[in-house]
Amino acid sequence: MNLDVNTLFMVTMHVEIMLGLLLLFAWAQNFSKPALAWWGSAHLLRAISIMLFGMHGSVPEWVSLDVANAVLFTSFAVTWSGARVFDQRSPEPVWSMLGVAIWLLACRLPQFATAVEFRALVGSGIVTAYTWAAAWEFWRARSEALVSRWPAIFMLFAHGALFLLRTPLGAMLHLPGTNAFAYSGWLELLSLEALLFTISIAFILLAMAKERTELRHRTAAATDALTGIANRRGFLEQSAASKHWAMDLRPTAVLVIDLDRFKSINDHYGHAVGDRALQIFADTAKAAVGSSGLVGRWGGDEFAAVLYDTERDRAAAVAERILGGFQKAAGAIEGYPVGATASIGMVFSAAGPLDLPALLAEADQALYRAKEGGRNRIEIASTDLVRHDKDSARFKAAALTSQSAA
Repeated sequence: MNLDVNTLFMVTMHVEIMLGLLLLFAWAQNFSKPALAWWGSAHLLRAISIMLFGMHGSVPEWVSLDVANAVLFTSFAVTWSGARVFDQRSPEPVWSMLGVAIWLLACRLPQFATAVEFRALVGSGIVTAYTWAAAWEFWRARSEALVSRWPAIFMLFAHGALFLLRTPLGAMLHLPGTNAFAYSGWLELLSLEALLFTISIAFILLAMAKERTELRHRTAAATDALTGIANRRGFLEQSAASKHWAMDLRPTAVLVIDLDRFKSINDHYGHAVGDRALQIFADTAKAAVGSSGLVGRWGGDEFAAVLYDTERDRAAAVAERILGGFQKAAGAIEGYPVGATASIGMVFSAAGPLDLPALLAEADQALYRAKEGGRNRIEIASTDLVRHDKDSARFKAAALTSQSAA
């Protein structure tokens, strides 16, 4: 069955217009998503280029071919810029216009106008470069947990590859009597692929923007706005989801930390200084724990931390770094001699599986003893878990010792 290229052109042009307006409308609903405006503009530019291609024969060739291709290249450059903006990178105007500049300068060469295959190869290379650049932008930000990012990368890479292959494909499929315009790359198969690509990529990009919004809402719900670390909900969720938590025979430490005399800091120096003290502590604790565990704000001036696969001595050393680092960093805050300190209650388990609420309760009791013992200290309740009742979430403690550190 032969495909009508002119019909595909018309359908693709109208689809590009509708998708471009759809993306711009989505952007108008939420101006915090500027990438949608870039991608919507890219679709409208492609619609203009298709319209100019479709006017071939009724307008000068420099309009229907040279200018049309320049607009097409611009549309893919705008798609690339949108990918950069999506991942909080600035557009690159010089690089965005480089492809168009190369094309327009080449079009001024008389021999370039007659080298149909070479023109097609240059044009395909420019489109492929921008398309693969957009795929690369999404790829290098893959640490963000967006499922729709992966089909976007695949679609962009595949589309760029097909564009790059259009010249050799055209040579293989070229039949006697085929006009130069059709042979220049707008083969039926590629026209259909372009239509399917433009529909797919528009909805994938729209899905990416929506998925990011939902992800940020979920993250905000699990993050303490003041300190930027996990709140109580986030701490429990991340701990439960951690692969370390379910491992057997892995030593683990749980810490509950409270800022000493925090109410008096607020009363004497104001809530702004108190908030800054909380932020300093969160930063200090995150730096001390690093990638080996998790820190969360349990509520008010109380924090919790879990150290995975950590021996007793190392866990105690981390707790010491937290106390020492905070005492040093919070000695003076906003010019006030605050002298803030903290107390830590820690429980250590030599084996798992682990019951976080039970360990937090043990650590909280140790914190109470640290407060009673004079504050700015660590109290360690070492609980060696020797048996886990499969019908209960409770653990039996075999031994309990206490140790103090200045």
